[in-house]
Amino acid sequence: MSKRSNLHIFILTIGAFGIINTEMGVIGILPYIADYFHISVAKAGWLVSFFAFTVTISGPTMPLLFSGINRKKAMLLVLGIFVLGNLISIFTTNYAIAIIARVIPAIFHPIYFSAAFTLAADSVRKEEAPKAVSKVFIGVSSGMVLGVPIASFLASTVSFQVSMAFFAIVNAIVFIATLVFFPSMPVKERLSYGAQVSVLKKPIIWLSIVAVILLNSAIFGVYSYLAEYLKTVTNISGSLISLMLVIFGGANIIGNIVAGKLLTKNAIRSVIVFPFILGVIYILLFLLGQFTLPMAIIILVWGVLAGIGGNINQYWITSAAPKSPDFANGLFLSSVNFGTTIGTAVGGMFISQLGTQYVVLVGILSLVLGLVFILLRNYMQNPIKHKLGGI
Repeated sequence: MSKRSNLHIFILTIGAFGIINTEMGVIGILPYIADYFHISVAKAGWLVSFFAFTVTISGPTMPLLFSGINRKKAMLLVLGIFVLGNLISIFTTNYAIAIIARVIPAIFHPIYFSAAFTLAADSVRKEEAPKAVSKVFIGVSSGMVLGVPIASFLASTVSFQVSMAFFAIVNAIVFIATLVFFPSMPVKERLSYGAQVSVLKKPIIWLSIVAVILLNSAIFGVYSYLAEYLKTVTNISGSLISLMLVIFGGANIIGNIVAGKLLTKNAIRSVIVFPFILGVIYILLFLLGQFTLPMAIIILVWGVLAGIGGNINQYWITSAAPKSPDFANGLFLSSVNFGTTIGTAVGGMFISQLGTQYVVLVGILSLVLGLVFILLRNYMQNPIKHKLGGI
């Protein structure tokens, strides 16, 4: 990989960090936002849920609409909108405006990630593409892991506006770096909208979408309630819970690095084996969840697998539509957000009906169903050699 390609991927990674930081970092400052606008924390949570829902809707459509536009210009537009949205959030005293300042950037969110994943993959040889994409995913994981504690620290020590200023500064830095270091990148082989949407006629893409929805449901349907699980089942202190969450986040970043190597070496085998390994972790979580040390080890391995899972999801959809990368990445973003929504809702149902310990059931059931759709796609691609990895 050339130095220029490394620089571009590094900028894309920081860009991913900045945008996810803007999306997820708000979670750490909801109480401060509630106090500032004189609303409940639940109502302040709309800043998170509206953002995620908007991404789910705009995921397939916006990358498609922008698929023929110069990628550099498209990324600069998105970054500029995020900076502007953050600045408005700093100075507004009207909660409705604060929501609008979140929803508009969320509409454009999929454009940046679609371009980032596509550019990362195109900057290297085809067989090295998963490694390049996995580096951008490090930015995603870092945004999720570091965004919440950084925002929370700034809000608690200064004000929530300073947290929003941090989001704006990161996005502004990436805007400048993109403007200076990226060349003009016109789309040379633009497919018509009809040609891109036509991939939805292929059964393989729908099998991939359903598999990804289920795999993300398996991961986030359980992870969303990890803090509650540690509090009520493992019965540990708040400081230890924070440490466990940091362990999970750090392991998630490691998982992204591992995923790039696994998908480069043998992608199909990695995808098929993944549900089995994560399923074993969930069984151990159910059996040993009340013990602190085993939980720390389980969370470490689980975090690595969650990082691998994000890369697998992106690969599984984009590999089903290699000629429509922008649209495919948009479908990936929508699928994972929808999977998170379903998994979290079903996980909450299991908790309310059976108890917190049984939230692992949403993970196990989602993995079993996801594996069915993975094997169906693998069989459809290799009807003769449909054994593990088609080898």
